[in-house]
Formats: sequence, C-alpha cells, structure tokens
Amino acid sequence: MPELYNVSTFNLSTIKMDREELLSATPEDGGAPQKKQESPLVSLEKDLELYTDAIKEVAIEIMVEGISAHPIFIAHQHEVNIGELILNKEELNTNWTIQASTLEEFVEKGIISKEKKEPFLKVYKKPEDFMCVFVIVPEGANFIYYPYKKR
Repeated sequence: MPELYNVSTFNLSTIKMDREELLSATPEDGGAPQKKQESPLVSLEKDLELYTDAIKEVAIEIMVEGISAHPIFIAHQHEVNIGELILNKEELNTNWTIQASTLEEFVEKGIISKEKKEPFLKVYKKPEDFMCVFVIVPEGANFIYYPYKKR
C-alpha cells in the first residue's frame, strides 16, 4: 500500500494562512453532535486511490498548457475558497472533494508567503510521480505527497 503521509518537512509553521478565509464559515453538520469516526486520513487514502488517474490527468494538463509547473490539489470536506473544483464528493459519493490549484495561486492568496516559496520548491516532489495535496481538516492543514499508481 502506498504511504499516504510522505510529508515534506514544510509544516504549518512555515505557511501563512487564515483558516477562516480558506474554509467556508457555514458548518455542514448544523450543530449536530459529532460521532466518533476513523481518522480522516483513512478515507482520504481511499479517495486518492480512486481519484489518482483523474488528478494526474489534471496535473499534466496544468503543466502542458503552461498554467504552472507546480500543480497543487486541495483535499477538503467543506467548502474552500481556493482552486477549481475537479472532483466533488457529493457527486461521486466519496468523502473528499478535490480542487486544483497552483503554487502561484497559493502565493498570491498568501497561503504560502513569498519568503517561503523557495523552501517550498526545494521539497516539492516531481509532479509526474507525486500529487502535491494540501489537506484541509478542521484542526488545520498541511501538504502531503501521494504517489500516482504505477502502471
């Protein structure tokens, strides 16, 4: 099984982000009590396995069209205000929605500060082999690198 958390040393302390700007302020649960559930990372890995071909296709398109050499995908379970929707959990009956973005948009929106762009690029993995995923959960967010399936 591929390792889900092949995480860079680039952690939240180096990312300038405002959670309220990223996440929509409207809670989906309507205040209902939360039931105990498995780690969201388990469901994320399942969804990334399912989504891998589609995500790789979008990454290649972003690079080939000259939009960016550094695609970033946002995995979330709420509404976020960054990137373009590519895989909707409601339509696909999955747990995670995926949006496509770029390093340039992350810098423009201040999620990655201009000063941290170069350190980020040093740990950014080859986009032909790994998807760079910005995972947003209620507790915070971080980057992971998930390998594409080998053919």
